[in-house]
Amino acid sequence: MTSVMCFGTFDILHLGHLNYFQQAKKFGDHLIVVIARDKTKESQNKKIHFSEEERLKMVQNLKIVDEAVLGGLNDKLKVIQDKKPAVLCLGYDQEANEDELKKTFPVIKIKRMQPYQEYKYKSSLLRKT
Repeated sequence: MTSVMCFGTFDILHLGHLNYFQQAKKFGDHLIVVIARDKTKESQNKKIHFSEEERLKMVQNLKIVDEAVLGGLNDKLKVIQDKKPAVLCLGYDQEANEDELKKTFPVIKIKRMQPYQEYKYKSSLLRKT
């Protein structure tokens, strides 16, 4: 079984997120989605509408998602070490240093997903409406 891991807040779940999961699932057969913690978002001064537990439940109930987990509070990379995915799939707009991830996890493939109608399906835009 090839596991694939995605990351995000998923506060306002939309078609862009579903497309992200669909793209990621093409790289394996077990999709793990990591949900950002409330404290992480607070430290970034980002407002969230739904708690981490609510967001976790929403993502867990998507057919395409095989496993959904909360991210680490102190060590954001621990979930990668624990779950050992074969592929990390990053959103097109996620601020992640791919070179650092490759150095830290040399056996894991790092893939950057393509946007899906980013002028329409982007959480920051949807919050404004």
